[in-house]
Amino acid sequence: MRHNKAINHLGRKSGHRKALLANMATSLIMHKRIETTVAKAKALKMYVEPLITKSKEDSTHSRRIVFSYLKNKYAVTELFRNVAPKIADRPGGYTRILKTGFRQGDGADMALIELVDFNEAALASTVKKEAKKTGTRRSRSKKAADAAAPAAAPAAEEAAPVTETAQAAEAAPADASAAEEKKAE
Repeated sequence: MRHNKAINHLGRKSGHRKALLANMATSLIMHKRIETTVAKAKALKMYVEPLITKSKEDSTHSRRIVFSYLKNKYAVTELFRNVAPKIADRPGGYTRILKTGFRQGDGADMALIELVDFNEAALASTVKKEAKKTGTRRSRSKKAADAAAPAAAPAAEEAAPVTETAQAAEAAPADASAAEEKKAE
């Protein structure tokens, strides 16, 4: 019986599986995004997220622990120098899995796994969404619109003389410059 044995073996022996996940984690850290099957992406997510959490504390001990999993000093350096500062305030969920369809050759379900804070397109769209959400989408009822209309009318009358004086002030320097040009001729 296999009670409480939730690890996905990916059809490999343990040594092959560890090497596969270490290589995929190295590629993910170096390239910030890789394409693989959904099963491997889910296994990689469980493998790499604890390593990213360990990279938040930059000590010799945590570097050695991460190196024992990744076995690539360039990936460890990239993780601690570039990735860790960007995810320092994030409490978890450092990776995102996006399903992309089926592979042409064997029909395997494919996915794109990426580091969340390194996708510029997604970051730009969230900034745009936050900027858009300033107003409400609800329409006012007739009573609220009628109550707002008389209150807005006196404010518009008070604002009108101010704008007329502002227009006159802007027109005066323009007239003065035109008169200076005529004198120069």
